Amino acid sequence: MAETKSLYVAHEKIYPREVEGTFANLRITAMVVLLGIYYGLPWLRWDERQAILFDLPARKFHIFGLTLWPQDFIYLSWLLIIAALALFFFTALAGRLFCGYACPQTVWTEAFLWMEQITEGKGRQRRKLDKAPWSIEKVRKKGAKYGLWVIFAAWTGFTFVGYFTPITELASKMVRFNLGGWETFWVLFYGAATFANAGFMREQVCRYMCPYARFQSAMFDKDSLIISYDQERGEPRGGRKRSVDPASVGLGDCIDCNMCVQVCPTGIDIRDGLQYECIACAACIDACDSVMDKMNYPRGLVRYATEHSIVHEKTRILRPRTAIYATLLAAISVAFVVALFNRTPLDLDVIRDRNALYRERGDGTIENVYTLRVINKDQAEHEYRLSVAGIDGLAVETDPTVLRASAGEVVTAAARVKLEDGLVSGANPIVFAIAAADDEGLVDEQESIFFAPRD
Repeated sequence: MAETKSLYVAHEKIYPREVEGTFANLRITAMVVLLGIYYGLPWLRWDERQAILFDLPARKFHIFGLTLWPQDFIYLSWLLIIAALALFFFTALAGRLFCGYACPQTVWTEAFLWMEQITEGKGRQRRKLDKAPWSIEKVRKKGAKYGLWVIFAAWTGFTFVGYFTPITELASKMVRFNLGGWETFWVLFYGAATFANAGFMREQVCRYMCPYARFQSAMFDKDSLIISYDQERGEPRGGRKRSVDPASVGLGDCIDCNMCVQVCPTGIDIRDGLQYECIACAACIDACDSVMDKMNYPRGLVRYATEHSIVHEKTRILRPRTAIYATLLAAISVAFVVALFNRTPLDLDVIRDRNALYRERGDGTIENVYTLRVINKDQAEHEYRLSVAGIDGLAVETDPTVLRASAGEVVTAAARVKLEDGLVSGANPIVFAIAAADDEGLVDEQESIFFAPRD
């Protein structure tokens, strides 16, 4: 009878061992800072309103002193381009730095692991607890852990919705059990997603769900800083006493303690080379350095290094790829900031009537018809004056005659531009200009074409 083998291996829970060191401190610092920003920003005030608020019903996006409207969607596209270039730059420079220190999955997993440690103990204790039969002690520890997870996940979902509904108003509704349907849904949904991803799925998100793990190799080259094991120095590996010179017994510096594996949150062995599961958290570096210190060996058996530096003992951080990424990133970022803070909260779109190039009127004038779209992106209502330049003798009339737009409103009007017949012929460039009657700084212009009969 033929033997059947499964192509799938059952998931085994990983119990990463606690580690101390420089990179562990960096991860903790990054976690505290990033979570502090996430949970704290909605409570900041700015001009009697929430400093960061994406008010979808009012179609206003408040970011401190800046208010953006749906018409400013181009800035979001611009920001996504900057984020993509930053990802390319940092990956080419030093691998998955974002994954190891700033990725939401990593940050929240660190927080959930900390809660797991204070309720269930260290890695070995947690493993032993999971294998033990159910008892009052086990129920108490598991209950405490899940209780903390639920509270933290619910707080995360509440804060997420607080970026879209004023958080003080949201808190008041929650205390009175008066949350709306959509608010309740998103608090529960985002809280449940946090609970599942950071509490249970953890490294599986990085291994199987995150696309970045699959295409990161396309951004690496032999001069990218990655977490590397120095095989030439470490092999052959094997145990020995601290007083034994490894060279005298034909061994490398690696004592095969497996500490680098025990602290890895994704359960890989960095000594097998770079793997897509590696999130560059550098826990293995801290663990190996502590072992090297105990053995009185030099640090750096596992370290940030490039493939070239391992073989040729030289590193080229500044190279064409990183220089191009850095230049593009700096140029686009500066242009984005300049454009964002110099934007005029007024837009004018002009569309010619394409049914007729021009009209010859009985009073001896030539008329062109246009459709105007006036977009008021300011916080106050304004009345606007329209003018047309480019040809002497132009006159313009609008329907409605008074152009007025409330905050965030888009007003559509018809404009008839007239010119005495015979002054020009063919296609002639003109410029529409619109200005707020009460604010000379609110001005926008739009070019168009005025058609007249050819001579």
